[in-house]
Amino acid sequence: MNKIQISLAFLLIVLSGCKTNKTATTEVITLIKTTESWNGAKLPKYLDGTPEITVLKIIIPPKTNLPMHKHPEANAGVVLKGELTVISETKDTLRLKAGEPIVELVNTWHFGKNEGNEPVEIIVFYAGVQGTPITVLKKKNSD
Repeated sequence: MNKIQISLAFLLIVLSGCKTNKTATTEVITLIKTTESWNGAKLPKYLDGTPEITVLKIIIPPKTNLPMHKHPEANAGVVLKGELTVISETKDTLRLKAGEPIVELVNTWHFGKNEGNEPVEIIVFYAGVQGTPITVLKKKNSD
């Protein structure tokens, strides 16, 4: 009788472990959906031509300023690590932390900087046209 009780208890333990039919559910979180860049400017119409998608992972070392630049096409990104400050030529400023999205300025001079003590990692998605640069660096004394 002892063996039967032990066997039943073991069987109940095993069956209770198999009982979890809980299926993991996919969660979709919209980080941003907009028709404007981060400073409120309307995004331009898409350029004509063959579409080209570029996805970059950009790592900005601590205490680093990127050069003044602009993007001729729409792009958006998400900061994975660190904190990034983005400043336009007119001094509009955006501060981003890990997990936060950005819809970049288009055809507007700006730069990013990492003022922190750890690298900034950001994934950026460019929706462009084949043959069009995704970034244009500003030359000294030019518009």
